[in-house]
Amino acid sequence: MESRLKILGQPVHPMLVMFPAALFVTAVLFDIIDTVGGPRFLGEVAYWNITVGLIGGLLAAAAGTFDLLAIPTGTRAKRVGLTHAAANLAVILLFAAVWVVRLNADSRAAGGALIAIEVVALGILGVSAWLGGELVDRLGVGVDPDANLDAPSSLRAASSHRMGDVR
Repeated sequence: MESRLKILGQPVHPMLVMFPAALFVTAVLFDIIDTVGGPRFLGEVAYWNITVGLIGGLLAAAAGTFDLLAIPTGTRAKRVGLTHAAANLAVILLFAAVWVVRLNADSRAAGGALIAIEVVALGILGVSAWLGGELVDRLGVGVDPDANLDAPSSLRAASSHRMGDVR
């Protein structure tokens, strides 16, 4: 099943998911380092990583929704896709809760309870990432129907479709 939302022949959702995932992981690492006596500015940097991660996560979710809605109902892919989406929503909500607490705090640094929530969110994110891999690698969601080991460049395919070429 081919992805519905593409740029230059490439699915948008996989392009976007790496940014919030990396920002959230880095934020948790910085919070842990800050909490155990590292440089105080790391708590502030972690807060801003979460801020940008939330924005990126919402953009990735919007792009993923296009593909999720295209998956036929009653399939294993639809069930896995819904679980993947629900897990990602949980991650966004958990990090949003941490962000709101830190927004109004005297210090942007996280304490033990907030870090615990962040670690739980990262665990859920890991499961969701595995589910995303299952969707693409096992169930073929978002994969071009002409994909093969010798397929031409997606740029060539995109330009052929624009020019009406049906090779």
